[in-house]
Amino acid sequence: MVGISHIDTRALTRRLRVAGAMRGVLSTEHSDPGVLVALARKSDAMSGRNLVAEVAPQRDRVWNEGRGLTRRVIAVDCGIKHNILRMLAESGAAVTVMPPNTSAGAILERQPHGILIGNGPGDPAAVTGVIAMLRELIGRVPIFGICLGHQLLALALGAETYKLKFGHHGAYHAVLNNETGRVEITSQNHGFAVDEKSLEKIGGRPTHINLYDRSLEGFEHRDKRLFAVQYHPESAPGPHDSRYLFERFAGQM
Repeated sequence: MVGISHIDTRALTRRLRVAGAMRGVLSTEHSDPGVLVALARKSDAMSGRNLVAEVAPQRDRVWNEGRGLTRRVIAVDCGIKHNILRMLAESGAAVTVMPPNTSAGAILERQPHGILIGNGPGDPAAVTGVIAMLRELIGRVPIFGICLGHQLLALALGAETYKLKFGHHGAYHAVLNNETGRVEITSQNHGFAVDEKSLEKIGGRPTHINLYDRSLEGFEHRDKRLFAVQYHPESAPGPHDSRYLFERFAGQM
């Protein structure tokens, strides 16, 4: 475990609140501030980095064979949380997990009833291979996107993403469901967001809005049979307000 000392953490917090998220360094080897600042400046920026390629699995795996189940789901693993897979299984689906470099043809050969594109790290616009794959899949079968999957689906449709000044992290983010008028308490962990106006231009309909900064938290495209949310409905531990989305996905299939 790494800790910090001899630093005014309140001053650091104020700086981040003014300047936004930035690169930093924690070190057990160097104590010279100049050396640490130089290391931070040399570190790679988040924008433009395809971190999915660094965490992606190399082969398919069966999460839940689902004997006796009739719905088959392909989950694209860009760094997916296990509880997403558990929730899919609990909704009554036989789940196969496939790497993000899988071709659209290879996915369709499995004859899935639905596709889930899950969470993962980094700048969504840099994950060009998955975006291209999703373009081929959109409209063929129902698709559900979560977190990075939300961003990648928007990009595949032709919308745009941008880096948030302050990323959304933690378990108590208030999100307005435009369809029901209810506020959902959500778990979130992302530094990029989908540009709402660019999404509406290509036929996407906003379904959820963040009540802290009004950023887009969910959308659907009914003609294409897809929907997505920026937050984590599978959160555990965390709020369970949005777990109905897995039931909605099952209903679409």
